[in-house]
Amino acid sequence: MNVHKMFHVKHWSGGTAMAALALAALAACSSPEEIAAKTGTAAPPVPAAPPAPAPDKVAFEDNAKNGEATRDFAYAWPAEVSAIPELAARLTADRDKLLAEQKADWEESLREFAGSDCVGCVNRDYAMQWDVVANLPRFLSLSGAWNAYTGGAHGNYAWQALVWDRETKTAFDPKTMFTSPAALQGALGDAWCKALKGARAKKGMTPEDEDGIFPCPPIADLTVLVGSSDRKSFNRIGLIAAPYVAGSYAEGEYEVTLPVTAKVLAAVKPEYKAAFASPK
Repeated sequence: MNVHKMFHVKHWSGGTAMAALALAALAACSSPEEIAAKTGTAAPPVPAAPPAPAPDKVAFEDNAKNGEATRDFAYAWPAEVSAIPELAARLTADRDKLLAEQKADWEESLREFAGSDCVGCVNRDYAMQWDVVANLPRFLSLSGAWNAYTGGAHGNYAWQALVWDRETKTAFDPKTMFTSPAALQGALGDAWCKALKGARAKKGMTPEDEDGIFPCPPIADLTVLVGSSDRKSFNRIGLIAAPYVAGSYAEGEYEVTLPVTAKVLAAVKPEYKAAFASPK
């Protein structure tokens, strides 16, 4: 059998063999970039790592039905919250607690009103929607609008406020960014009551509550939001009075936005002053 017909053997010259051995030794102890630099050849491109999936908003629902009795639960937050694992975990814990409470209340109502034709007595509904008020380099300011029905003529609704500090990894009510409730009242009280009069007039209500049932409420009774128009610093304050706080349920809520003034800045705690805009 002629071996040369089965295998094609290439004979190397002495110089070529030495060059091949040198390249093999170089490849054994060098990175592709080093080989490219020493041999003058281009290194193969390194494939880019796939981008991390962008955080997504969360819209959780848990509903149930028992005959004509219904239980609806919804809890949502934006992608900016999902991007902060500690904050998402905090809201998840809040959601789970509220859901467990609603389930227990619904089960109790089913037992209490078994055989009754009072459908409203056994219906439960809760919804919470968190939204971004301001997203600054250090702080994420959120508003939480919720509504709930636990039986009766109608449900109720109101707001919550929360600020997340990325440096300390803590969440707190924006009111705690100010030195005291009295200081906050002194900084915003007059402007709030003046704006409330105008808002009442726009709704066709008497600007002054003459019977004294709903006088201008203090700032401590409102939801306080810290906002920004430039994503650099807090330069405005949002104030929300839920139903029954500044007026009847039929009047609905009252919302007012006020600028950060020198009086407001003076009421801010020293550790937070850098986050607020200096009045011009």
